[in-house]
Amino acid sequence: MDDLAAPLAQLVDELKRLPGIGQKSAQRIAFFLLRAEPERAAALARAVAGVRERMRFCSVCNNLTDVDPCQYCSDPRRNRELICVVEEPHNILSIEKTREYNGLYHVLHGAIAPLQGVGPDQLRIHSLLLRLRESPPEAGQPTVREIILATDPDSEGEATAAYLARLLKPLGVKVSRIGMGIPVGTEIEFADEVTMLKALEGRREL
Repeated sequence: MDDLAAPLAQLVDELKRLPGIGQKSAQRIAFFLLRAEPERAAALARAVAGVRERMRFCSVCNNLTDVDPCQYCSDPRRNRELICVVEEPHNILSIEKTREYNGLYHVLHGAIAPLQGVGPDQLRIHSLLLRLRESPPEAGQPTVREIILATDPDSEGEATAAYLARLLKPLGVKVSRIGMGIPVGTEIEFADEVTMLKALEGRREL
């Protein structure tokens, strides 16, 4: 990009690092920001800096949040007998779109992927086990009664679900897997609300 001025070339290079942004898209965005009102570019810069400064991980479920505990963990109206396990924070948005699930969440921040060097120890599994063990008993049963494994229906997600099922079932909690309304090999974030709802309704016990 020798034909671009150095500051513009640097902006294009940084934009290209964003998911789904190629060379042409990065150039279009860069030129848009260059032509935009100064306040619009400044507002974008403040928003990027602000999200980095204010966002943190929920100490309970590992969701991204600006308050701790997050809005889901702190909501007394949510069903504390259910925990839905997802790979990434943005997967929660897909499930919330159904407006049918009202339980809690647990974010793993990834999936087991040996070829990429990601094993169980790199995921937020230990904190999930702690949530179950620290859950106060009620009539001799754990408060959390069901764990819904909503990892992606690809090879990494299936491996993660199988591993978690083996780990969780001896703890006396029901473990279920979302149904296959979501096409195999895809990602949950791309599922529409109807498909996601059918997947939740069609979950099966492991």
